[in-house]
Amino acid sequence: MQIGLIGGIGPAAQDYYCRQLIRLFAQAERSLDMTIVHADTPTLLANLAADRRIEQADIFANLADRLDRAGADLIGVTSIAGHFCRHEFAARSPLPVVDMIDAVAHDVAEHRFEKIGILGTRTVMESRFYDGLASVDVISPPGSALDGVHAAYVEMAKTGRATTAQRAIFHDAATHMINTSGAQAIMLGGTDLALAFDAETCPFPLVDCAAIHARAIFKKAIG
Repeated sequence: MQIGLIGGIGPAAQDYYCRQLIRLFAQAERSLDMTIVHADTPTLLANLAADRRIEQADIFANLADRLDRAGADLIGVTSIAGHFCRHEFAARSPLPVVDMIDAVAHDVAEHRFEKIGILGTRTVMESRFYDGLASVDVISPPGSALDGVHAAYVEMAKTGRATTAQRAIFHDAATHMINTSGAQAIMLGGTDLALAFDAETCPFPLVDCAAIHARAIFKKAIG
């Protein structure tokens, strides 16, 4: 199957998905067939802030039409923020959409986590991952820390790089949720957060939503 990705919603996120999929296909000794179209980060963030789901879903649907004409068989949106209109987009898409929220919910349930902390945009954190995790208690950074994480994340997503100050904000918020709020793991609720966290060196478990989603896309693509 040919994979269609809606990218452009953060340059680092698109790169991360590509690297994950290239690695997965190489390990399976399978050939990767993939086409990427480019969405617009400022437009998505504006629609997210105003909860304009229909408008953003229509944008995604137009991009999905291009992927369909290019021969894609399925679609993945390389943005957690972009999933705020997931139901509206799925209803408009000419191709099956591999939903990140469902993939992450399944992974979290398999790990039997009872409480996890979340980092990402304000909407993702306040909605507890769009209310998509029924099997676990999802907590967010308290008070002004939530605003700090949101601002740092949005800036990082736009530039495609994480500064020392931004990493400190993310790690301080995550450490507080682990040590003070009782979180068993930290969910990287933004696809660009791989810029700030390394699963191999991190002192606490991570739920890497982008990696989980890429794996779900890979599994769907190989049948």
